[in-house]
Amino acid sequence: MGKEISLETMSAEYVDVLRELGNIGAGNAMTALAQLLNCKVDMKVPQVRLLEFKNVGNLIGGEEQIMAGIYLGVEGDITGSIMFLLAKDSAKHLIEKLMGMEMQGDDFGEMETSALMEVGNIITGAYLNSLATITNLKIFPSVPSICIDMAGAILSVPAIEFGAVGDKILLIQSQFMDEIELNGYFIMVPDIESYGKILASLGMA
Repeated sequence: MGKEISLETMSAEYVDVLRELGNIGAGNAMTALAQLLNCKVDMKVPQVRLLEFKNVGNLIGGEEQIMAGIYLGVEGDITGSIMFLLAKDSAKHLIEKLMGMEMQGDDFGEMETSALMEVGNIITGAYLNSLATITNLKIFPSVPSICIDMAGAILSVPAIEFGAVGDKILLIQSQFMDEIELNGYFIMVPDIESYGKILASLGMA
């Protein structure tokens, strides 16, 4: 049996391992994005934090900020969910790059939403694949859903799931640049048992 793990008592060593997994996952996700856009994408070293859920809104620019959120469930050896959040102007830039044309106005129609879903799918897929490779665990993503709304509203989806889990999450902030600097956020929400499995697979639990 692995050690009993709770997010409240997770040691600095555990957090370092999760941080390293976050770095590798975010790096792979940006590589996938560069291939999708067929251009060079540079990435700053991601900021990885284990923090209380209620503080997430402030950290990503305030709960009022309009963002695009791609959300999917995770099944297999570990369960939970993952979310990729992007400020609306960053999302617009990515869509324009992908479609090779300027968006008319600020509204995301069916075509723009579909393009963004594709970007989110590839980014979260690359992130989860790297996690599966490193940990040797089977990880299956569900079909993603997309939401363009205020950050507070988007974050309320995992918040509802969180009630039973505790209130700490793993937030990975990735700044990446092609012509302009973009800010993306991965929010990883494994359930408590999954944290234990991830660490056990790396010989740490």
